[in-house]
Amino acid sequence: MPAAGWRFRRLALRSLRSTEANVHAFLDPLRLAVSVPQATALLLRERPAAIFTTGGYVAVPVLMAAAPLGIPVVLWDGNVIPGRAVRTTARLADVLTVSFAATCRALADAAPGRPCYLTGTPIRDTRVIDRAAARQRMGVAPDDRVVLIFGGSQAVRRFNAAVAGALPRLVEQVAVIHVTGEDGYAAALTSREALPDARRSRYRPHPFLRDDMLAALSAADLIIGRAGSSTLAEVTALGTPMVVVPYPHAAGHQRANAATLVEAGAARLVEDEAFDADALLAAAAILDDPATHASMSSAARSLGRPAAADAVADLVLAAARRAPLPDTATIDRRSRGVPA
Repeated sequence: MPAAGWRFRRLALRSLRSTEANVHAFLDPLRLAVSVPQATALLLRERPAAIFTTGGYVAVPVLMAAAPLGIPVVLWDGNVIPGRAVRTTARLADVLTVSFAATCRALADAAPGRPCYLTGTPIRDTRVIDRAAARQRMGVAPDDRVVLIFGGSQAVRRFNAAVAGALPRLVEQVAVIHVTGEDGYAAALTSREALPDARRSRYRPHPFLRDDMLAALSAADLIIGRAGSSTLAEVTALGTPMVVVPYPHAAGHQRANAATLVEAGAARLVEDEAFDADALLAAAAILDDPATHASMSSAARSLGRPAAADAVADLVLAAARRAPLPDTATIDRRSRGVPA
């Protein structure tokens, strides 16, 4: 953030990475105690009109400091199942915003009486990208069927192994954009060089995409990846079918997130332990059935909230101005990008 020109302030508190009996079990309560007056001093100095938080343990001292100062708090949570820390911080928030309707129901007991809005997940603006330009930028032919495969920052090796096993057969069917992570990139380049000359250009591995991620998402006809909130939000905003492989070590959050798309017909789910070369080839076969692909695209688009960031911003600004909050129907239209 400092490199991007944003001022950044750090409290003594650290993220709770474990609950093991070690020195941090003694130090963490002390860090929390020190962080509350730190946060109070920061808020008194900066005098924010409102606070936006994604909850979590590290938000606790700031929200505890905000309450006696009368600073309104807007909390957003992107998982179907809110974690324990989010349930705790929701009690300190004035307005709740969520990505899934079920989350409002889950938070009703933790934070009774708080208005809760279904906004979707704030994402980069998917409406500004041109598909033809995106394909040109990613180096794929205009008429190629394109599969984008990425495993996120966690457990990407599962995806890399599946691609390595399926690659010779996969590029016979589709063009592949594959985000390998730094550790898997060299092996992916080796696999690419082993392909026949006529098929080599159809495999495009990248260690990371960063600024090109939106172009890759827009260029794809099918996306295979994890079930993080931002991934699902961008996929549905673009109306792209997905095969989702939930990360298995996230307290069930990703599986619950994926279930929403699966139940709507926008995605198919493959368990992590079952995702291999054969599963990848079966996933790519969705592109061989135009009716299924079109149905999944329509279902994905019906879930999309491409203007979620605008809807959340409206709520933060209303809280900051102490103005009446918009009604839920207005926020729903706003998040979907429907003109007022």
